[in-house]
Amino acid sequence: MAKDTIGIDVSKDRLDAFWHSQDAALSLPNTVEGFAQLCTWLGKNKGVLVVFEATGAYHRGLERYLSLAGQPFIKVNPKQARRFAQAIGRLAKTDSVDARMLARMGVVLDLAPQGIEGEDIHDLRELLTARRAMVKDQITAKTRLATASNPLVKDQLCRRIDDIDTDIKALDQVIAQIAQQRGTLDERIRRLMTIPGIGRLTATTLVIDMPELGHLDSKKIAALAGLAPMTQQSGKWQGKERIIGGRASLRRAIYMPALVAIRFNHDFRDKYQQFVNAGKAKKVAITAVMRRIIVLANTLLREGRDWQPVRP
Repeated sequence: MAKDTIGIDVSKDRLDAFWHSQDAALSLPNTVEGFAQLCTWLGKNKGVLVVFEATGAYHRGLERYLSLAGQPFIKVNPKQARRFAQAIGRLAKTDSVDARMLARMGVVLDLAPQGIEGEDIHDLRELLTARRAMVKDQITAKTRLATASNPLVKDQLCRRIDDIDTDIKALDQVIAQIAQQRGTLDERIRRLMTIPGIGRLTATTLVIDMPELGHLDSKKIAALAGLAPMTQQSGKWQGKERIIGGRASLRRAIYMPALVAIRFNHDFRDKYQQFVNAGKAKKVAITAVMRRIIVLANTLLREGRDWQPVRP
C-alpha cells in the first residue's frame, strides 16, 4: 500500500492542509487549537506522514506539537520542495497548491519521518535561537559604539551591551540546567568537549542542532551538515567540487573551533597542511577540517568514547 501523507503549507496565521489519500483539504489556524484540530482530523490514522516546509519561526509550534503527540512528520527544505514542484510541472504557487504538492512529494519521494524529539530538545533549541539573536544584537551595539560620539548615545549603548551580556549568561545557565537534568544529553556534551577546540557552547550547539549525531554514518552526517563536497561533472567537463545546502548554523558554530583545532591538534593541523601543500585554497582546507570535526564527533558519540590523541 502506498504511503499516505498530509501536506501542510505553513504561514504566519494559517495552516493549509491536504490529505493525499482522502483528496481532502482543510484550513486551520496556526495555533495550538489548530494543531489539535489537525490531530482530530487525523483521528486514528496515526501512520499518516505530515509533510511541511521549514518556515523559520512559523513552523516551530506545529513541529513541537506533532513531536510531542508522536505523529510522524518530515520538515523539508523549501528549495527542495520548489524544485520538486517545477519537476512535476506545478508552476502555480498558492497555499492550497503548495499543500497538495507537499503531500504528493512525500509519496513520490517516499520520504521517511524524522526522529521524534523530546520537549527538552525543543526548549533547548528555542533558548539557543534566542541566544543567537542576542549575540547579533550585541555585535550591532558594539559596532555602533565604536563610531558613536554623543555621550548620551554612548551611555545607552554601553548599558544595552551590559544588559544583553546579562541576558546571554542567564540563557547559558538555563541551557546548562536543562542538559544536566537530562543526563544522557549532558554526557553527550561532555564527550564532545574532549575534542580540542570544542567548548561547551559549541558542543551544546552540535547536540541541539544535530540530534542525528551518533546515529548516522560519516558520509550522511557530513552531507547533513553541508560539509560533503558535491562533484560537478558532465561529459568531459569537470568542475570544482562544492559544499551545498546543509545546516548553516552548524557550520558557523564549528568554524572558529576548527581554527583553534588547526593550531593545537596535530591531526587536524596535518590535515590542513596537507590540503594547503596540495595547492588547495585555505578556505577549502578549513572546510576539510570542519568536516573532520563533525565526522569525529559523530564517531565518538556512536562508539560511546572520549577523544584520545593519536600516538605517534
